[in-house]
Amino acid sequence: MERIRVSKVEDVTMWRRGNRFDGTLHLMPHHIVFSHMPIPPPGSSPPSKSSRPKESWITYPMISQCVLRPSPPASHQSPCIRLRCRDFTYFAFNFTDDKKARDVYDSIRSLSCKIGRLDKLLAFSYQPKSPEDKLNGWEIYDAHREWKRLGISPKDSEKGWRISEINKDYEYSPTYPALLVVPTKVSDSVLKYAGKYRSRARIPALVYRHPINNCSITRSSQPMPGFQGKRSPQDEKLVAAIFATNSGWRTSQATTPNPAGSSPDSSVVNLNESSANSSFVGVVDTETADSRRMTSEDLENSLESELDVGDTAPKIYGAQQRNMIVDARPTVNALAMQAVGLGSERMEYYPGAQKAYLGIDNIHVMRKSLEYIVDALKDSDITALPPNRNTLAKSGWIKHISNILDGTYLIAHTVGLMHSHVLIHCSDGWDRTSQLSALSQICLDPYYRTLEGFIVLVEKDWLSFGHMFRHRSGFLSSDKWFQIENERIERKNDEPGGGGNPFENALRGARGLFNRQNESTDSLQQTSDMNGGEMQPVSDRNAISEDSTKYTSATTIGAAEEHRVTKVNELSPVFHQFLDATYQLLYQYPTRFEFNERFLRRLLYHLYSCQYGTFLFDNEKERAEARAKERTRSVWDYFLCRKQEFLNPKFDPTIDDNVRGQERMIFPKKGQVRWWSEVFGRPDEEMNPPFGPQVLSGGMPSLTPQTSNSFDSPRNGRSTPARSRASSPNLVIQEPVVTGMETATDDAGEGTTAHPKPMPSAGLPGAAAFAQDLGQNLSQNFVAGMKNLGIGSASRATSPSRTRGKSPAASSRKEMEVEMQ
Repeated sequence: MERIRVSKVEDVTMWRRGNRFDGTLHLMPHHIVFSHMPIPPPGSSPPSKSSRPKESWITYPMISQCVLRPSPPASHQSPCIRLRCRDFTYFAFNFTDDKKARDVYDSIRSLSCKIGRLDKLLAFSYQPKSPEDKLNGWEIYDAHREWKRLGISPKDSEKGWRISEINKDYEYSPTYPALLVVPTKVSDSVLKYAGKYRSRARIPALVYRHPINNCSITRSSQPMPGFQGKRSPQDEKLVAAIFATNSGWRTSQATTPNPAGSSPDSSVVNLNESSANSSFVGVVDTETADSRRMTSEDLENSLESELDVGDTAPKIYGAQQRNMIVDARPTVNALAMQAVGLGSERMEYYPGAQKAYLGIDNIHVMRKSLEYIVDALKDSDITALPPNRNTLAKSGWIKHISNILDGTYLIAHTVGLMHSHVLIHCSDGWDRTSQLSALSQICLDPYYRTLEGFIVLVEKDWLSFGHMFRHRSGFLSSDKWFQIENERIERKNDEPGGGGNPFENALRGARGLFNRQNESTDSLQQTSDMNGGEMQPVSDRNAISEDSTKYTSATTIGAAEEHRVTKVNELSPVFHQFLDATYQLLYQYPTRFEFNERFLRRLLYHLYSCQYGTFLFDNEKERAEARAKERTRSVWDYFLCRKQEFLNPKFDPTIDDNVRGQERMIFPKKGQVRWWSEVFGRPDEEMNPPFGPQVLSGGMPSLTPQTSNSFDSPRNGRSTPARSRASSPNLVIQEPVVTGMETATDDAGEGTTAHPKPMPSAGLPGAAAFAQDLGQNLSQNFVAGMKNLGIGSASRATSPSRTRGKSPAASSRKEMEVEMQ
């Protein structure tokens, strides 16, 4: 192969975790293979017969950094290549001369970031051996079959839902699945117009229907009101129809246990008897339930204040709905998107619902967080020392996972216990939305906690509804990941036209937006191309033109054949965080999952190995055009043919809401997030020492190792911890995940434009009280901040460099700058 300058190099020394291995390095079309003779344990006798050499295999897409250190002149140091891999393994290879090291480096670089096409990856040539070759993991997920399991079929319209084929050719929304489940009362004609109001026509569509209360989880992208406050009657009608699907729905009482994967008949309880019924508060421990102020007495009082019923009438838990729109972005970030014609729902047009902004950071913050972790582990090839605790603490990784799980709790609690509907979105609805949607379903439905169910969940919420796996994972590598010491060139402008302040570039594009029409996603794509971050289109220019072309598999060049370039600023560990959050639930509920921790770890490995075609594409349309099912193997083949290796021996499949520990639903336990030490290749005692990591709520002291005390945060959502605690690398200060709340009449929280009087939580039913307890009630005014930045004001704002102190406007500017990178 012309890309391989040298295929075999002998007398190579490999270092890993401070251990030395002498052997031979082989360069193959898709792998680096290092073979060496096993080192006998100290004090053991020599083996009676010759041992087989051990091999270490590294796929090229797994490499996240490759550094060549040539041998300095007049030095006795041997040349070295150091590799960092996506699965957090680290290698150093020492060579006998510079030429061999340079040839190996050039070969790795050519085989990693010079191929330019997905169909050159291992997945398109991989041929499994028996028994794996007998399986077909592509057939596990069938949309019709999964919707039927959830009680939705063409013959059954009683539940208020129907299957629409408006996107069967992927023209309506190229990043959405072919089949969409929408309310029965909403026609395809309404959907057609509603799609024009949602970014990339990703309309609110069903992903989960609760089999007991008929409440739903739907997902979408952000609406497009802009600063002009545009609205869409069709979108409003669609959302209203979603929230009305369980009108008149009747439930029955569950009395018998059910096997995993099926549903108990009812989770509705009488509040007068709830204290004795474990299915009401048994899904979380007593301390957690008390810390969230969600006791049966509180809920009964709040419902009595709203329901006009007599004392003899049965009080049905969840009868008073509080439907919710969850915007996963921080409040200021969501409102900043109005500058380019996007934004969030104006709740006066969505009456009878409330909206919660979550403080889950964007892809750039998450990417930086992972970079800190990698930096803490960076010398794992040449030393066995533990990771740098201070660097791990700076990463904020534990805080980010906690925020995701807190948002998951809010959604699962609202649907499962408050018997209300939830619509989830972030910006484009394929990063944070996928995380929250999938994790909430894991909490609500025991089927998704089985091996088969988890596979179906990933296929549905990540692969079918779309996640930018290629853009977030960088399978085709990048030149920026290859460096030669003493030859590194500082690049001030990484991308053409990328010079200058990124925030100023974003504002320049935003101002230009006001001078032309912006009523379609086409203008959005043109304008967003000048900006970065969440305002930047995730698809490159080829993908945009591809989306506008009618899907015909016989004539269209598939996504696998198109030339691709990795955009480093679009990489982010979104799917990794989903698996990490799933690990947290598995660790907290070790008997409730059929699969084990190793299953999650190997799934993350195969995300980057490119051995299978499952994760190579960004959406269902791309996989169909590339004929991935015919040309590649499914990653589920790997797991199903080795199923016994990935089963949890502690799994208890019994579901009985009347027995504590066997309830249908589970909820994340606040303050118990820990480092997933196995995925980082470290012993548990190194990543989770006796007194860390601990997520502190509102700066309160932690009481026990690995957990934090679940005290209520102050009313404004903030407090100042003692300096000695804040500076400790083992302590993570956890801010409430909800950064703002909105209804048709009130706004509260950071970045909102109205400042209503604080409402006592006792007067808010259920989910609203919980959300306000978590929310931050800050005094920043977003409109004033935008005027200071020169948007929506005729006068030019004062230069930030001239202002002193951290004003609210400067704080808002900083947050928006991060969002727009």
